[in-house]
Amino acid sequence: MAKIRILAGKVQFEVALDDTPTAQALLEALPFESVAQTWGDEVYFEVPVNANLEPEARQTVEPGTVCFWVEGSALALPWGRTPISTDARPKLVSPCNVLGRILGDAQRLAQIPSGARVKVEAA
Repeated sequence: MAKIRILAGKVQFEVALDDTPTAQALLEALPFESVAQTWGDEVYFEVPVNANLEPEARQTVEPGTVCFWVEGSALALPWGRTPISTDARPKLVSPCNVLGRILGDAQRLAQIPSGARVKVEAA
């Protein structure tokens, strides 16, 4: 199981990646930097990866799921409700590839403001 580290301001956490084509493409793109945006209880940011929608893609996920938004070439990191959630779970803007899970408390994502610099590297 591969791991990556995401750093944004004072927040740092590791992600356990599943063995998927998109996760492999993300590993090959490391390291890189981006700028965080927020949408409800979700942080997302562009990454230098292009991928197709995978068969296991989902729109509603559990908090702490690490997702790749194909249409925006971005990682989506939800920890709670988004503006289109219909229950307590995060609902992404469209189906996304599931890449893995945040290790530890995903609520720490709430400390990342829109506009924060994000660095993604191998763990």
